[in-house]
Amino acid sequence: MAQRIEKAFAYLRTSSTTNVGPEMDRDRHQREAIQAFAKRAGYVIEGEFYDAAMLDADPIEARPGFAAMLQAVAGNGVRTIIVETANRFARDLMVREVGFARLKELGIGLIAADSPDAFLDDGPTSKLIRQVLGVVAEFDKSTIVAKLLQARQRKRRATGKKVEGRKSHLELRPEVVREAKRLRRASPLNGKRRSFRKISRELANMGHLTSRGTPFSASAVRAMVEGEAPPKASEKPQLLHGRTTPEATTPVGSM
Repeated sequence: MAQRIEKAFAYLRTSSTTNVGPEMDRDRHQREAIQAFAKRAGYVIEGEFYDAAMLDADPIEARPGFAAMLQAVAGNGVRTIIVETANRFARDLMVREVGFARLKELGIGLIAADSPDAFLDDGPTSKLIRQVLGVVAEFDKSTIVAKLLQARQRKRRATGKKVEGRKSHLELRPEVVREAKRLRRASPLNGKRRSFRKISRELANMGHLTSRGTPFSASAVRAMVEGEAPPKASEKPQLLHGRTTPEATTPVGSM
């Protein structure tokens, strides 16, 4: 069976201006090593990107060749980058791990020609760095959530309007809520007010149904009439043989 060919980009880097140039040994060795690995592993090199005179500690964001490569990846669907060695990508371990994590987030694989598993190293230092990166990412996420919450609270105080959480029935279906309250206030039947289940059936007869095309549950009608918060997920009505049964938490007398 023919070997599957996948596209990849070659990434070259030198840390000194004395090593820059197509005829320099460092460049040639990197290129030859990447091409040889690509041929063995079933990759075709779609393009080559080069950062000359970039120090080992320079972050990937500061590398023009690497930035151009990421733009090219987004444009042509290449999902693999091949370097000669892990050190050629970045000798500084922190820079290497941060760069690898960034590529992983983008769904891009990074392979060292001399050791394809080099970026999957599970040594204690690499593990520590990945854990720190994970903590930083979680902190950033929590910070963003907190800022959004504060912004919503400021807007709510300024406008007096609800700007967060799930919308109520009154916000989504004001006409249904008005009709449900009218039916609840209507003349009692046999000396008793209409039950929430009875109101649900009458709403359905009027064409007022849920977004799924089913009658509102008794608890939903109760929320409309009494202005309570919509039931929690654990309190939602359960389906039994295709019918909706009332919640165990609903008082019997209110039905």
